[in-house]
Amino acid sequence: MSSLLYQWGKLAHAKPWYVIGAWVLIAGVIIGFLGVNPPRLSNDIRIDGTPSQEVIDELADRLPEASGGQGIIAFHATDGGRIDEGDHLDALLDAIDEISTTEHVIDAREVMAEEIAKGPDSPLLQAAGAIAQVDAANTTDAGPRALMVDQQPVPGVAISADGETALFQFVFDAQTFELHEGTVANTVELAATAVDGQAIEVLPSATMIQVPELIGVGEIVGVAIAALVLILTLGSLLAAGLPLVSALGGIVVGVGGAFALSTVVPMHSLTAVLALMLGLAVGIDYALFIANRQRRFILDQRVPAVEATGRALGTAGSAVLFAGGTVVIALLGLLVVNIQLLTTMALVAASTVILAVLSALTLLPALLGVIGERICSARARLQAGTAHDAGSSHRVANAWSGFLIRHRLIAAAGAAAVAVVIALPAMDMTLGLPSGASYNTGTPQRQSFEVVSDGFGAGYNGPLVLMATSDDGDPIPPADLAGLHQELTGIDGVAAVSLGGVDEDGVTAVFSVIPETAPTSMATAELVGELRERAHDFSSRWGVDTGITGFAALAIDVSDRLADVLPLYIAVVVGLSLIVLLLVFRSIIVPIKATAGFLLSVVATFGATTAVFEWGWLQPLLGMDATAPVLSLLPIIVTGVLYGLAMDYEVFLVSSMKEAHVHGRHGVDAVNRGFAVASRVVVAAAIIMTSVFAGFVFNPEPMIAQVGFALAIGVLIDAFLVRMTFVPAIMSIVGDKAWWLPRWLDRILPDLDIEGDKLNQHLVAETARSSVSTS
Repeated sequence: MSSLLYQWGKLAHAKPWYVIGAWVLIAGVIIGFLGVNPPRLSNDIRIDGTPSQEVIDELADRLPEASGGQGIIAFHATDGGRIDEGDHLDALLDAIDEISTTEHVIDAREVMAEEIAKGPDSPLLQAAGAIAQVDAANTTDAGPRALMVDQQPVPGVAISADGETALFQFVFDAQTFELHEGTVANTVELAATAVDGQAIEVLPSATMIQVPELIGVGEIVGVAIAALVLILTLGSLLAAGLPLVSALGGIVVGVGGAFALSTVVPMHSLTAVLALMLGLAVGIDYALFIANRQRRFILDQRVPAVEATGRALGTAGSAVLFAGGTVVIALLGLLVVNIQLLTTMALVAASTVILAVLSALTLLPALLGVIGERICSARARLQAGTAHDAGSSHRVANAWSGFLIRHRLIAAAGAAAVAVVIALPAMDMTLGLPSGASYNTGTPQRQSFEVVSDGFGAGYNGPLVLMATSDDGDPIPPADLAGLHQELTGIDGVAAVSLGGVDEDGVTAVFSVIPETAPTSMATAELVGELRERAHDFSSRWGVDTGITGFAALAIDVSDRLADVLPLYIAVVVGLSLIVLLLVFRSIIVPIKATAGFLLSVVATFGATTAVFEWGWLQPLLGMDATAPVLSLLPIIVTGVLYGLAMDYEVFLVSSMKEAHVHGRHGVDAVNRGFAVASRVVVAAAIIMTSVFAGFVFNPEPMIAQVGFALAIGVLIDAFLVRMTFVPAIMSIVGDKAWWLPRWLDRILPDLDIEGDKLNQHLVAETARSSVSTS
C-alpha cells in the first residue's frame, strides 16, 4: 500500500488539474442537485420498537389527524392586559385564523364542523357530551379554561387563569421533517404578523423547530482558530490554506451528499451536524499530517516537492488511511445496536470520514502540485537542519517527556486519577431529550416554556398522549370513555385531561394528559410509568387497550433503549480496539494500554458533560444558563467517535516511538525520541479538532451544543491527559517490553507497515544504487 500511495502522490502532484477538476465536477453535481431538491432534515427522534413509537405509528393508521407534527404557540400580553378581551382578543383570533388556514395545518374548526354535521351519530360528540356531564360537577374557575367566543369554545385554545396568556395547540398534516422547508417558520411568521401592533408576544415552543441552525458564528470562529494553528504549525499562510481547502472539498462532497440523501431518507439534523463536525475535524487533521510530513522531507532531506509529496503519501498517507479506517469501523459498529436513527447517523458520518480521507490522499497532493516548491519559503529552507529531525529543537516536548520519564509512576497514576475525578459526575448522569427549558434565556423556546409554565403549569409544555382502543373491536361506549377520563383526572400528578379525538368508527379515542410537572422531571417519568402499569386496570374496567406517547414518554423510551445497548456497544469497541492495535503495533501491551486510556477518556467525557449540562458548572463561561438531561444519543455517539479519534492519536504518537525502537533506540530513549518527533503535530491536530468541535458548543440548539462540547472536551482529555501524559508514562514504565509478542502470534499476524518503513528502506536502497552507478 505504501508503494502504491507513493506512486499516486507523485502522479497527483505532477498532474494536479485532472484531480482538482474531478473534485470540482463532483461537487458541482451535488450542489446542482441540492439547488433543485433542498435538504429535508428534522429534529424528530424516532426509534422503532419502543412503546411510544408504536403508539405514534398506530395513531397514524387509526386517527391520522392526531398523529402529525405538534404545534404549540403561546400568545402573551406584555402590557398586563387580558389576552381574551378587546383588541388583544381580535388580534389573537386573527392569528388563530391565519394559522388554521395555513397549508399543512389541520383546521380543528373544520373537523368540529364536520362532526356537528353528523349530528347524533358522531362518536366524537357523543364522547364529548358524556365527558362533559361527568365533569360538570368538577368544573372550577381556578385553572386554565377554554377560550369562548359567542359562547362557543375555540378548538385548541386555552386561556391562563390570570388571562394574560393564550396557548394554541394544533397539528400539522405530517411530521415536521416531512413538511416543505420553511413551513413551520412561515406559520409562526403569519401569527406574528397577525398580532403586529398589539402588545402581544408570539412564542413558539421547542416543537416548532423544523431545521436548526447548522453553522453560526461559533463554528466560524472554531475554523478560524484551526486556521491559525495550521499557520503556526506549517509556517506559512500558503501552506496552512491547503489543509483547509482539502477538508472543505471533502465536506462539500460528504455533507452535500448527505443532504442529497435526506430527500429520500428521513434524516435527523444531528446526523448532518455530526458529519459536518467530523468532516471538518478529521479532514483538516489528516491533511495536516500529510502536509507536515511533506515539509519535513523537503526541509530535512532536501528532496524536490514532487518526491516529497510521494514520500509523504507513502508514509503519513498510509497512517492516515489506517486512522480513517479505525474511525469508520468504530462508526459502523453502531450498526450492531440495530436502531435506524443511529444506523443512518453512522453511515452518513462514516461516509464523510471516508471522503475526508480520500480528499487528503487525492485532492491535497494535487493542491501541493499547484503550489510546487513554494510550499516551503526560502527562509524556511535556510533555517532547516538536522537538529529539528533529531528532536533537539522541541524544547517543550523534550522537557515534558523528560519530566514524565523521571516521574513515570506518579505521572501515570496522576493522569488516571485526574480522569477518574472528572468522571465522577457521570454517576449522576440522567439521559433524556431537550425541552424548551434546555434552551438559553432569551430564545423563543425558553421564553415560551417559562410563559406556559407560569400561566398554565410546567406540564403544558409536554402533554402526554393516551390512546385508548376497544379491546373487542366494537365502538367504545361514551360512558366508558367518560369513566376513563374521570379516572385519568383523579391520578396523582395529572393536572388536566381532555379528549383529543375519536375515529369515525368510535373504536379509538385519544386523550391529552397534562402532567403537573415539567417534561424532563422525574415525577413526570413516574407518571408515565404509572399510566402504563394501570393499562390492565383500564382494560378490565373500561374495555380498552391503552398506550402512552408524547414528549416525556418518548424521552423515557429512547433513553432506556439506548442505555440498554450502550454496554454492548462499548464491549464491541473495546474488543475492536484490542484487535486493531494488535495488528498495527504487533504488541500485547500497547493495545491494552491504549484501550485503558480510551476508557479513561470516555468516562471522563461523560463526567464533564454531566457537570456542565446537568449541574450547570462553568455554564456562564460558555454563554449558557440552562440545565438539562444529557442527550440520550450522546453516550453512544461519543463512544464511537472518540474511539476513532483516540486511535488516530495513538497511532501517530506510538508508531513514532515504535519507529525509534526499530531504528535502534531502546527503553526510555525510544519513548523520548518518538514523543519529540510526533508530539508537535499531534498537539496541533488536537487543538484543531477541539476548536472545530468547540465552535458547535455555542449553537442555539441544545442537542448540537451538547455533542459539540462532549467531543471537544473528549479530544482535549484524550490528547493531553491520556496520549500526552498517561501513554508516555506507561511506555516508559514497560520499556522495550512494550513491543513483546509471542513468536507463534508474530508468525500469523500480517505486517501492516502503516508508517511506510518498507518504502523508506526501498528508497534508501534505490538512492544507494544510484550513487554507486553515478560514481
